Amino acid sequence: MILSLSEIIDVFVMTAVVGYIFMDLFKLHRTEIIMGFDWQGFKFACLVTAPALTLHELAHKFVAISYGMQATFHAAYTWLGLGVIMKLLHFGFIFFVPAYVSIGCAAEPCVLKPLSGAVIAFAGPAANLLIFLVCWALLKNPNLKRSTRIILYISKQINLFLFIFNMLPIPMFDGFKVYQGLWSALF
Repeated sequence: MILSLSEIIDVFVMTAVVGYIFMDLFKLHRTEIIMGFDWQGFKFACLVTAPALTLHELAHKFVAISYGMQATFHAAYTWLGLGVIMKLLHFGFIFFVPAYVSIGCAAEPCVLKPLSGAVIAFAGPAANLLIFLVCWALLKNPNLKRSTRIILYISKQINLFLFIFNMLPIPMFDGFKVYQGLWSALF
């Protein structure tokens, strides 16, 4: 099975919470608020944020599985809760980890070479880079509808940010794991 039921639920929860957190930031157009909730803004925020986050984590998962590891997608419930609190308190910049993939041994003995670990760590940012490049290429089409152009532009920017941010050599970030794995493999 590609995704378990709990992973599918976590993808939906992560998508909904991230959509809620960013629904005031990413809007396609001014929308009518129905009973105190901006459903159009919510749906649009889900559309432009969830693919970047979900495909980033699934890239880690599937590359880890290709190395014979066991990998499971999880919504980061504590971080998502922190993101909601920061939104409600009107923080200017909201930083949180919406999801992660736990990677472990599928069978004994379990040895992951440093270069393999670097490839698994790079898979997520690589997915963001690929989405960025696809959006960038599609935006070259002058015949796009305005709404499609806006969706592609915001998606392009989100994925570029996620690629750059995740490749920073800061402990616990993908970039640190990539550089650490490359360093260990080469030296």
